[in-house]
Amino acid sequence: MIDLGKYAFDVWLAYAVSLGLVGGLVVQTVLRARAVKRRLGEAEE
Repeated sequence: MIDLGKYAFDVWLAYAVSLGLVGGLVVQTVLRARAVKRRLGEAEE
């Protein structure tokens, strides 16, 4: 493993924040796609 020295906390925090943001975008995209699919299904009826 890479020795990050005194910046280890900052680097891990940056990774955690980045992964959290990307995960949030994925969840938002999936939820939005489901909602759009449901609305399209209702409109077709």
